[in-house]
Amino acid sequence: MRILAYHVQPYEEKAFVNWAKNNGIEVVLEKGLLSVDSVDKAKGFDGVTTQQVIPVKDEEIFKKLKEYGVSQISSRTAGVDMFDGLLAKNYGVAITNVPRYSPNAIAELAVSHAMQLLRNVKHINSAMRNGDFTWNKDLISREIRNCTVGIVGTGKIGLTAAKLFKGLGAKVIGYDKFINEEAKEVLEYKDTLDDLLKESDVVSLHLPLFDDTYHLINKENIKLMKDDAILVNTGRGALVNIDDVIEALESGKLFGAGIDVLECETMYVNQKVDDEKIKGTVVEKLMSMDNVVLTGHFAFFTETAVDNLVSTSLDNIKNSVETGKLQNCTNM
Repeated sequence: MRILAYHVQPYEEKAFVNWAKNNGIEVVLEKGLLSVDSVDKAKGFDGVTTQQVIPVKDEEIFKKLKEYGVSQISSRTAGVDMFDGLLAKNYGVAITNVPRYSPNAIAELAVSHAMQLLRNVKHINSAMRNGDFTWNKDLISREIRNCTVGIVGTGKIGLTAAKLFKGLGAKVIGYDKFINEEAKEVLEYKDTLDDLLKESDVVSLHLPLFDDTYHLINKENIKLMKDDAILVNTGRGALVNIDDVIEALESGKLFGAGIDVLECETMYVNQKVDDEKIKGTVVEKLMSMDNVVLTGHFAFFTETAVDNLVSTSLDNIKNSVETGKLQNCTNM
């Protein structure tokens, strides 16, 4: 068995080497992205894995993979919206993912963002840079134990975030179309998203991106939120209309926002960019705001999560080749 790994990052190499050694399987590491220009490299392999936010939606990619007998793309991600699932299915190419990988990684950053905003850390740092160390009344903060935290999306990650917030003393409520019975022990479910937004001091998003979750948070339902509410998004960028969020932050409707993902993140994620590239964009705007904590898709970025992502994606290929059965498949 031979597996080709596209877009391998230096921080992933150890996990790839360990998995290959432990399983006695050849894994070839390729630094470039899976694209029309690189798909020919997949010839002679039993499966490919990749991790990228750049879209894989060119028909020629799937046509070539079918020609080479490669019937699976194993994504080293939970979300698979970067792939054209229907096009892949038409060419008999399964898209598999890693639905569960260290939920603590994502949940911990969500809590961290919320706490920085509640404690006015960026405001305090800005004042200190100007030599102002006074206990300004505008910098007085709230304690999490006096807050209601709304978890939108109560799957594995959302539940983990709920447990962490509850452990800090917060009242935790939740909303999800699909009730997680385990979550009932930690949070109180609300009947509608609107109900959750109205009651929450902190709203944390932990949802996949589908047509019905696109711009789930927007100008209309931001109006329902408390005037001093905090929004945290460590899910998918397009879950929120970021222009509407910025407007609410500037007007004071929202107290703060913790953002790890953006709809436009392909312009900057996991790369070095100069000022000109982000000039005039929402990225530049958010970076300049003291009531925003912005990170560049780093929520997953822990040693445990990276190892889980690599090993599970390779297991997906190994098991499908050896048994003929797909696991964690999203499109077949």
